[in-house]
Amino acid sequence: MGNCWSCFKVPPQPIPVDQSSTSEIKEDTMELRRLFSSYPCTKGSLTSVRAQANKKSPSLNINSLNTIGSENCESISLVNNNSRLCPFYTRLPPLGRLTTSNVNASSDNKQNKESDDDKINALFNQYKEPNEDIILADGIERLCDDLQLSPDDFKVLVLAWKLDAEQMCQFTRKEFVNGLKTMHVDSISSIQKRLCEIVQELSVNGDLFKDLYRFTFRFGLDVASGQRILPIDMAIVLWKLVFTIREPPLLFKWLSFLDSHHVRGIPRDTWNMFLNFAEVIGNDLGSYDDAEAWPSLFDDFVEYENDQMNQNITKDDIIKNSIKNNY
Repeated sequence: MGNCWSCFKVPPQPIPVDQSSTSEIKEDTMELRRLFSSYPCTKGSLTSVRAQANKKSPSLNINSLNTIGSENCESISLVNNNSRLCPFYTRLPPLGRLTTSNVNASSDNKQNKESDDDKINALFNQYKEPNEDIILADGIERLCDDLQLSPDDFKVLVLAWKLDAEQMCQFTRKEFVNGLKTMHVDSISSIQKRLCEIVQELSVNGDLFKDLYRFTFRFGLDVASGQRILPIDMAIVLWKLVFTIREPPLLFKWLSFLDSHHVRGIPRDTWNMFLNFAEVIGNDLGSYDDAEAWPSLFDDFVEYENDQMNQNITKDDIIKNSIKNNY
């Protein structure tokens, strides 16, 4: 058909123009142009929009809309006012919003965190000095009693390590609170349980034990006086303590050598390298190479032990020879 209107036998009567409908159509057209600004659109026709929409989304067929007249008619009826223009675009889902449940979960987490902090601070207050915000020797002794530990127990050293304590015989509030939070504990019973777990981890994890070992040297220094070398009596005590687990075979010989040779102090490098020395060198010291960059104190120790070994062999030979001669 050449003319869309020719499909009607009776010439259509003039349709009265509804001003309100005209206004709504104009508003719809303006909104459509705003939403599809990238599509070419001519006044009075939606043909170009139809083509573009069908091209962009094959599943969306504008022809499925309610139309007036025959298939060749370019006119379309207005969609219900409550769903105007919705066939022409897919509405994007709304942006994620903070729901009531999320707000409540966030609030609960904050309250739990504050509750944990309150518990740890209350625990700290039980042992701190009356007039100072710090736990000193008396408070640590009471803490150890509640933990059912002796103050010189290996687990007390482990606790000081986990609190990252700067100085022996004292815990600051910051060290205590942050340390217990890192350990995920907030009571005496939970501290006891966690310390047992950490000791087990140290017994099988060499890197973890090395971290504790290196901390032990710093922990033994008198920070207030600027001490940088560990006094020999303190070094011997701490070596015995830190090697409560993973004790090297030559530890007793090493400590006996230090005691008999009146060594005055142990520098940090010597302390740190002794762990490597004990792991690499066997109990008989046969694999020791003095050409390597070991501290001179290790050279003296190996030389002393070799002399002791030679002397013991000589005495044994003398005894054996004397027994043979008697027979």
